[in-house]
Amino acid sequence: MTTGVPSSTHPARPRRSRLRTFLPLGVAAWLVLEIWLLTVVAGAAGGFTVFLLLVAGFVGGSAVVKRAGRRAFRALSETLQQQQGGAAGAEPGSGSGSGSGKSEGNGFLMLGGLLLMLPGLVSDVVGLVLLIPPVQRALGRYTERTFERKIREAGAGSFGDAFQQARIHRPDGKVVPGEVIRDDAPPAGPYPPLSN
Repeated sequence: MTTGVPSSTHPARPRRSRLRTFLPLGVAAWLVLEIWLLTVVAGAAGGFTVFLLLVAGFVGGSAVVKRAGRRAFRALSETLQQQQGGAAGAEPGSGSGSGSGKSEGNGFLMLGGLLLMLPGLVSDVVGLVLLIPPVQRALGRYTERTFERKIREAGAGSFGDAFQQARIHRPDGKVVPGEVIRDDAPPAGPYPPLSN
């Protein structure tokens, strides 16, 4: 069905974000750097040493991830017990619970363990840096401030409003006028339904 509005033969392409442009390049550069460092260390210390480094990183990273998972599960179970056990006198977020602060760095601890598990020396160094508690706290504060700033920039409105605005502002989105016909709704009109 045509509406009389000419359609463009060349739809406007959405502008790529910087992240989508530079992320593949960054990942490729990181992989090349990891492989180059592994070959340099293998040339200097031997292939068996590199193999031992990779295995030690994987074992250490899996231990860190397991520990972070246990801490997160323990904090979750303590929170659930406090909510069910009658912590009615304590205000939420007052810090009166025994688990407040235990799970503060679990996300960065988990990320550090995952980076240790990845084969490579640069990822191992970054993973080890993420295991340091002051670094975890500093990154946590930075992440929280950034998240709050992004929320404030988003402005007032609900999630549905944001979705509606994103759908409307898509440059290649097409709107098809239509009508919803429900089978369970009574028919509207002067004529009775046809039935024999």
